[in-house]
Amino acid sequence: MSSSAFAQVPGEVEACRLSGLATIKKRSPSLDQITFDMESLAVSKANTKVGDTPIKMVVMGDAYLQRDKTDKPNRFVCLLSDEGEVVLTFFTEQ
Repeated sequence: MSSSAFAQVPGEVEACRLSGLATIKKRSPSLDQITFDMESLAVSKANTKVGDTPIKMVVMGDAYLQRDKTDKPNRFVCLLSDEGEVVLTFFTEQ
């Protein structure tokens, strides 16, 4: 069942994952994986702006960062523009 649920995830969610991974790798080069908790994932259409940039989608949920020290999830937020580009990816420990 989880594989079929994963297959239905929009490409924008993968863009958020890849953008977040690239950002975190700058601070922690040993980090090589981010896994989203698909049950916590909320993908919402939006019609707003950040500055002059239109935001069309907000992705929120729990993410697991591959680290030796902890298995606790991090909350993440990802904003996507009307062009489908990641504008912001933010992670915070719970």
